[in-house]
Amino acid sequence: MDLKDFDPSLATHDLIQDLKWNPPLRDEFAANEAAVLDRYPLREAERKALEARDFRSLYDLGLHPYLGGQLARLIYGNEAGKGATVAVNKLVESLTGGKAE
Repeated sequence: MDLKDFDPSLATHDLIQDLKWNPPLRDEFAANEAAVLDRYPLREAERKALEARDFRSLYDLGLHPYLGGQLARLIYGNEAGKGATVAVNKLVESLTGGKAE
């Protein structure tokens, strides 16, 4: 999870930015994630990691360190309070392979 491992060609970067700035796309992602993922030139390992919510694998593939938190909030909730806490805990669990403390 170091910037030296960042891979700017990862399609997940575009997906996250699009979800971040396009509320109708976020709604569609929530309703039919597979259809949204089909629009992006995701590598097989990248898509599997997204579907499994495996942030560690995404970082290993070259996800920009900043964007993992963005993706977690987009998937698990972006509101202050419980939704944000769930997002952070899910991200930490994925990265550490266990429960967030």
